[in-house]
Amino acid sequence: MIDDLPYRQVGDPVRGALVCVADHASNFVPEDIPLGIPAEMLEKHIAWDIGVGGIAGRMARRHNIPAHLAEVSRLVVDLHREEDHPNVVPTESDGHLIPGNIGADIEGRLKRFYRPYHDALEQWLEEVAPKLIISLHSFTPELESKSEERPWEVALLYNEDDRAARHAIRLFGELGLNVGDNEPYSGKELNATMNRHAEAHGRNYCAIEVRQDLITTRAEQSRWAAMIADVCGRVALALD
Repeated sequence: MIDDLPYRQVGDPVRGALVCVADHASNFVPEDIPLGIPAEMLEKHIAWDIGVGGIAGRMARRHNIPAHLAEVSRLVVDLHREEDHPNVVPTESDGHLIPGNIGADIEGRLKRFYRPYHDALEQWLEEVAPKLIISLHSFTPELESKSEERPWEVALLYNEDDRAARHAIRLFGELGLNVGDNEPYSGKELNATMNRHAEAHGRNYCAIEVRQDLITTRAEQSRWAAMIADVCGRVALALD
């Protein structure tokens, strides 16, 4: 983490333009928080959204869409949960026990990581007044704890406000992609960051999930950064 902040901001915001938010962009775990899991587990999807940091960075540098990125693993604290959510500090993820989180100081982690992340995000959004927020996530093509088909290449999530999502679903579909509508899980059940920072303020947003096996290399991340920037730029115009 930079200067012990649980977030970093990349790019120069332009008021009234597009921005990107990535709650699960990092798999960093501070040395003073022992999770009790093998180091290789931090490379799995349970620790972060694989590929998202690379896409967001390229969108900021090449497509003028600045980003607010998490700098701490969701195994330390899940920034995409409400403060009182039972899994805001997870003790299990996709069948893997996280023993270091059993009996963890949840309030301490909220104070150290969660609240500074969301306070800074709210201040940033107030200053930028974005035309559209891109909430960027990725999903594993296959869970370890249960068998289910996940054929979608990209998906749009939403809770009550589906205006931007409807445009994005159509536009991604026109590119020949298999597009999920509130898949592989529903934004009506899990949309914490956009519920708080977008829907509660009437801000337009696209919550985008990309399948992780499609964005493992730099070339793939560059391709998706360009595609998402183009689609979301057209969504923003359609919302005028």
